[in-house]
Amino acid sequence: MRFLVQRVTEASVTVEGEVIGQIGRGFLVFMGVCDTDTEAIADAMVKKLSGLRIFEDAEGKTNLSLADVGGEVLAVSQFTLYADCRHGNRPSFVRAGSPDAAERLYEYAVAKLKNDHGLSVQTGSFGADMKVRLLNDGPFTILLDSDELGKRG
Repeated sequence: MRFLVQRVTEASVTVEGEVIGQIGRGFLVFMGVCDTDTEAIADAMVKKLSGLRIFEDAEGKTNLSLADVGGEVLAVSQFTLYADCRHGNRPSFVRAGSPDAAERLYEYAVAKLKNDHGLSVQTGSFGADMKVRLLNDGPFTILLDSDELGKRG
């Protein structure tokens, strides 16, 4: 599972000209699911995301989490996070999860953020052609990859 996390001052997602999700200060999270992901992996990713301390404290150090600043989450599914560009110029998406499995884990992760971590979460529309607007704060962008969680470097 991959989460591309952008710290934002605002973000929104539009489908067919209608805004379906919108947040102020918080995280815009593009969520990619691969074919081997499980609920246990989603649990670990959600825990890591909700605990990320990338908001500045009074001294300007990134010590505060979403909960500390009353931040929100805009979660957008994005299978292209599993693009494989090693061969040729056209990406392959063979590692991306099947649409049914990916949607189930995306919805599971969103529910965990809301219910287990008490976060305010807006969403895109799974599988839709979405237009995403954001004002990246920093810019500050982090890639969380479940294959890297728990590894020590």
